[in-house]
Amino acid sequence: EAEEYFSEGQKGSSAMPHKRNPILTENLTGLARLVRAAVIPAMENVALWHERDISHSSVERNIAPDACVTLDFALNRMAGVIDKLLVYPDTMMENLEKMGGLVFSQAVLLALTQAGVSREDAYRMVQRNAMKVWESKGKTKFMDALLEDPEVTEKLDKGKLKGIFDYKNYTTHIDSILKRALS
Repeated sequence: EAEEYFSEGQKGSSAMPHKRNPILTENLTGLARLVRAAVIPAMENVALWHERDISHSSVERNIAPDACVTLDFALNRMAGVIDKLLVYPDTMMENLEKMGGLVFSQAVLLALTQAGVSREDAYRMVQRNAMKVWESKGKTKFMDALLEDPEVTEKLDKGKLKGIFDYKNYTTHIDSILKRALS
């Protein structure tokens, strides 16, 4: 669905030549460990003796520069990963659709509870129909199973169900989220 840029001639796994290892993000995982490792000594520095003694300074002189330099490097590396990130939206949609709409089961559960069905009964109704889809390996569509269930359609009409199965419910605010995250 998404992958790091893989340059020509770059090697992947030593044991599996077809595999494209995400080396930059794997490296970022390790760098994050180093930055997190600074948290414990920083927290231990909170307790001071005699109105701010110097027991903390040796720790601060070590963790502050190391954590800042490491974090700066990691953030710059991550910016490069994001700039070159390869995203495959068609594959994402294909994978979402593989199981016939089961990705919407929680939204159906919540809609049923909002329509006055107890959570326990709503769960039972959703699970019953989800299992039909699961057992058919996605050949039966979740919305179709729900529409054929009179207990469900008594609470949620076809229009309401179609609205629940709209992917736009999950992407409505994506532009503002990305703008906020990347600005």
